[in-house]
Amino acid sequence: MADTSFDLIVIGAGPGGYVAAIRGAQLGMKVAVVEREHLGGICLNWGCIPTKAMLRSSEVFHLMHRAKEFGLKADNIGYDLDAVVKRSRGIAGQLSSGIGHLMKKNKVTVFMGEATIPAKGRVSVKGEKGAQELTAKNIVLATGARARELPGLEADGDLVWTYKTALTPPRMPKKLLVIGSGAIGIEFASFYNTLGADTTVVEVMDRVLPVEDEEISAFAKKSFEKQGMKIMQKAMVKKLDRSKGKVTAHIEKDGKITTQDFDTVISAVGIVGNVEGLGLEELGVKLDRTHVVTDEYCRTGVDGLYAIGDIAGAPWLAHKASHEGVMVADLIAGKHAHPVKPETIAGCTYCHPQVASVGYTEAKAKELGYDIKVGRFPFIGNGKAIALGEAEGLVKTIFDAKTGELLGAHMIGAEVTEMIQGYVIGRQLETTEEDLMNTVFPHPTLSEMMHESVLDAYDRVIHM
Repeated sequence: MADTSFDLIVIGAGPGGYVAAIRGAQLGMKVAVVEREHLGGICLNWGCIPTKAMLRSSEVFHLMHRAKEFGLKADNIGYDLDAVVKRSRGIAGQLSSGIGHLMKKNKVTVFMGEATIPAKGRVSVKGEKGAQELTAKNIVLATGARARELPGLEADGDLVWTYKTALTPPRMPKKLLVIGSGAIGIEFASFYNTLGADTTVVEVMDRVLPVEDEEISAFAKKSFEKQGMKIMQKAMVKKLDRSKGKVTAHIEKDGKITTQDFDTVISAVGIVGNVEGLGLEELGVKLDRTHVVTDEYCRTGVDGLYAIGDIAGAPWLAHKASHEGVMVADLIAGKHAHPVKPETIAGCTYCHPQVASVGYTEAKAKELGYDIKVGRFPFIGNGKAIALGEAEGLVKTIFDAKTGELLGAHMIGAEVTEMIQGYVIGRQLETTEEDLMNTVFPHPTLSEMMHESVLDAYDRVIHM
């Protein structure tokens, strides 16, 4: 008879769950993970990783068209969409099986099946071979989230796609409508637009990438339009009429409704937490619009029950989930745990050009009552950016004028998703403008712009 009593049971094996399980095992706990679909969750299988693989293909394709600029020759440039997808799926598969190895290595027992929590400290798993009852003093909910479906705009996998179909497309869209310009929407818009789809993005808010700093959103919109995308802001898709091979979208803007025809629609209008069917209400867990309400330590208020990652609310990012997983395992083991503060978590969007940010936007800093100093540095002033042929972009930094604290950093341009980490570490170490000014950045690098942006906030910029 398989062992059914554990110190810790984690429900969901995405970047929150599997990390919580590994950390629990490192701390000497006997750990089980229950997963209904794939180890690695959405992130590894249908999100972060496969999208980056596909975006890399479109980036290389874009560069091939620019070969002449670099003194190179490339003729008959084309792509094979099936091969692009095959590469992406191969990478997802490789990483998912890697998680399986990590579970074995850390002696974490994996149960494949649907979990419910019939009572405190008990988990029932319904798998292929019937149901099993597991017990543990501590249970971590890491069930993640799924795409939000708006009535009338539901995906059908043929004309209207969610991210899953967009990652394994049945065909190449000719005329594409993307609903929603958050990270997911804009990444797919960027991918398909680069491969030649005539792409329109509709965003209900007053700007694309609405969580970003306004200046960055405006810069992004200009870049996307230059690449041939059509951007409709403060607009709403009211309904979709579907016929053979064609979708007619009714789009409302400025009080007027117009119709446009598309052959493909991608819906990316946010996510809802996977809270159903677990038995949470019966346990007394508080839910707020499909998310579990927790304190800063991810505790649900029910003894021994924690919730991490997307199910516990924004920011909906894999790295937040992983960090919370470690924190909760530390907490359960009686170690000193640090709560994860949302404003310390960087957001990265892998469209072309890339976007990355951490901390407060300029508007938010002002709203919070800070007296601020703002610095900016354009990519055109950086030698490495020009050498790379990537002279379009901006680095923006926001400081507290009184203390010199770095309140926020916002960037758009080549490789900013890698550069943002410099500012993340700076904020974590409670750095001031003086520390950053006195840091010697290597030359020639894109990172020098991070230095110059700080200098600019204090009227000391050199190369501008």
